[in-house]
Amino acid sequence: MRAKGIAYDTGFVRHGEISLEKFDLDAVRRDLTVIRDDLHCNAVHLVGGDPERLEQAAGIAAGLGLEIWFSPYPLELTPAEILGLFADCARRAEKIRLTGAEVVFVTGAELSIMNSGFLPGDDLTQRLSRLLERPQRMQAVAAKLNEFLAEAVGVVRAHFGGRLTYACIPFENPDWDLFDIRSFELIRSAQVAGGYAESIRNLVAQGKPVAITGFGTAAWHGSGAVAPRSMEIVEHDEAGLPVRVRDGYVRDEAEQATYLREVLETFEAEGVDGAFVYMFALNNYTHRPDDPSRDLDMASFGVVKVFEDLSWEPKAAFRAVAEVYARI
Repeated sequence: MRAKGIAYDTGFVRHGEISLEKFDLDAVRRDLTVIRDDLHCNAVHLVGGDPERLEQAAGIAAGLGLEIWFSPYPLELTPAEILGLFADCARRAEKIRLTGAEVVFVTGAELSIMNSGFLPGDDLTQRLSRLLERPQRMQAVAAKLNEFLAEAVGVVRAHFGGRLTYACIPFENPDWDLFDIRSFELIRSAQVAGGYAESIRNLVAQGKPVAITGFGTAAWHGSGAVAPRSMEIVEHDEAGLPVRVRDGYVRDEAEQATYLREVLETFEAEGVDGAFVYMFALNNYTHRPDDPSRDLDMASFGVVKVFEDLSWEPKAAFRAVAEVYARI
């Protein structure tokens, strides 16, 4: 595996609100140094909705010698707003690339379900519901998305001279001739486990480099079987903020660790070019060891557990990822 990576959250923006209130550059530098030295990553997937934060984090990552996947992540934007975000980020990514860093621009992720203009519905829940009600919509959605991606790639290439990719859900079926790397959000669950390795093998056999992004699971017993939905054990308040874990779930860091070790070994065996574990930390899913009902970290894909003062400690998953990346 050429690119051994992990996703790093710089703050997701939805309806003008950002998920990380504070963005301490000293803390970012410490985290990215840990990612390089302790997790043995040589690449980092910087995700978020604030162009300035992405550029700041990319500058730090470049100084540490990490390959940077510069990934603006639009949420609930219109196609026109997405193009504006991409243009801004492409100019910033090019500045970092011209310093000598290896930069890959990620021209969005899961755009068709995370934003307006591709599927009917006012939010993610409505869009997914309507897609599942009428799976035949997928072909029309893919066609509409490809029209948009052709325009988006033109916008990005006007400002950025490095390699491009798009992080797709497989049904989106993007036109890979537009991109240098094919990236897939492929999360193993019990439902697909039997054919998971074969599906990766088939993607790799098509020739163009393949990266797997957005994969992982939470840290509760049984999470690996329902990995794409393993954050759903949390209840939210009216503002959409996580508040408590539903009854009946038991913390199990070993399950998360075993899951990540197995899928990373599958990627290596099948010849994947790059892998980006989701994710380093999820700061608003805090660890409360003395109160299991409010131990939101049970539902976090993060490989570190974050405390209410924003300090963190490695989980078993951290050690599993570090061990695999150190030997492959």
